[in-house]
Amino acid sequence: QVQLVESGGGLVQAGGSLRLSCAASGSILSISAMGWYRQAPGKQRELVAVITSGDSTNYADAVKGRFTISRDNAKNTVYLQMNSLKPEDTAVYYCNARASTITRIRPYDYWGQGTQVTVSS
Repeated sequence: QVQLVESGGGLVQAGGSLRLSCAASGSILSISAMGWYRQAPGKQRELVAVITSGDSTNYADAVKGRFTISRDNAKNTVYLQMNSLKPEDTAVYYCNARASTITRIRPYDYWGQGTQVTVSS
């Protein structure tokens, strides 16, 4: 199994910044990709940003130029630097890791519990 522990959420004014962190632990053999998703009230969960083990990145159009995803492979940790935050960024942010483990060799998507980000206008 893989455990994902997120931190860094909170309340910030529009235009401010936050940095989210997510550390993966467990019987991990490899992590092919890590990313962040978000879900606002009444909406479906959506991709925010993803980074592969080779450092390829992909961003949602809504966050391009404002958010930066990075990864520390040695620590199995992914970060999301969020700048120029807007009220519409308010959501619960979930960490995701696509990982292979000792008991599940085929890559599987694991999820964190989520961290609340609230941007006030």
